[in-house]
Amino acid sequence: MELLRQRAAHRVVNGRRVRPAAVAEPGRGARLPQVSDRRTQLLDATVAVIARRGVRGLRVQEVASEVGVSVALIYHYFGNREGLLAAALQSVSDTAARYAEPPGFGTPRARLIARLHGEFRDEGTVRTNSAAWGELRWASVFDAGLRPPVERLTGEWVSEIAELVSAVAEDEGARGVDATATAEVLVALTEGLSNKWLSDAVTAQEAKDLMSLAIAGLVPGQPLVRGRG
Repeated sequence: MELLRQRAAHRVVNGRRVRPAAVAEPGRGARLPQVSDRRTQLLDATVAVIARRGVRGLRVQEVASEVGVSVALIYHYFGNREGLLAAALQSVSDTAARYAEPPGFGTPRARLIARLHGEFRDEGTVRTNSAAWGELRWASVFDAGLRPPVERLTGEWVSEIAELVSAVAEDEGARGVDATATAEVLVALTEGLSNKWLSDAVTAQEAKDLMSLAIAGLVPGQPLVRGRG
């Protein structure tokens, strides 16, 4: 998934007055949390609850309890439950963009592989984020309000992968590659493998190996070209 990039930071801040950093009182070592810090804590807690309980199981009170704040503060930041869900969805995308960001060096193919392998890093944050994305996507089947942002973020993800696919094709002299169609398949495969990985049907390494096999076949060995049967 976020890529992806640091979109959350400026979207969260724009249009909202951010108070200056609090100054610690004499005799106290810890500073008071800034607005951005508190919002991040609330979003992290929301993503964790969604990963555990799904969107339907999300309770604002549980999020507030995890962070140690009042429910009123959550509504102050996000307006309502729908606003909290929208912000959490953006946070999931942005987090994915950070942990799966490919290195700025190496061949285009190596960068494409590194980008998609990053979705299967066997770490707690990655597993939680991937599980939350899956829950949010599934919920969008029944929640019309979630469909537009899910579609938009998925489109951004596909566009990012398509750029990497195009770079591989250009670097290796492959012609006739439909980068967008290939990216659509790779993104769909990533989501499917993520579900199998999160349910322990495959290991992280097996998921990476399968992804590498798909990339080898699609880019550019067996490129996808629209209009071909």
